[in-house]
Amino acid sequence: MYSPKPPHLSAPPQGYGQPPYTTGVSASAQTSWSSGLCDCCVDIPNCCLTCWCPCIIFGQIAEIIDKGTTSCGVHGVRYALINVLTGCGCLYSCMYRTKLRRQQGLPEAPTNDCCVHFCCGPCALCQEYRELQCRGYDMSIGWKEGMNRQMHGVQIPPAAIGGMNR
Repeated sequence: MYSPKPPHLSAPPQGYGQPPYTTGVSASAQTSWSSGLCDCCVDIPNCCLTCWCPCIIFGQIAEIIDKGTTSCGVHGVRYALINVLTGCGCLYSCMYRTKLRRQQGLPEAPTNDCCVHFCCGPCALCQEYRELQCRGYDMSIGWKEGMNRQMHGVQIPPAAIGGMNR
């Protein structure tokens, strides 16, 4: 009566590869993460950078999530200072995982965001980085340059003033 396998999606979900223009996604429109929490071997350079200097990766992620309102450097320095002074950088980064999930309509999996960052901080940062890359963001250039490249060549037609008169 019911198929044990879910139907295979032949096309990517609507909006895939496009920047998020909404602040939230309804629960019915949730998609799944593009990679698993422990898929660090998929992207070795990113994994190594995250293990040695997570403030750089976190800064890049936070700049994209905040849509360029604060730079990568500011977020990275905040993360590093919180980590050095308190050892609780995971609290700062879990806030951004929550923001990312809400913007992109991702499920809170495998557990809540703070637990993921407390137990597997580097893996969580790698997963978030891969997710944003998979959704079409160029993490190396940041939000503003990414938007400039996307808008390059787009022309807006002139508006008709006063409408048509006969």
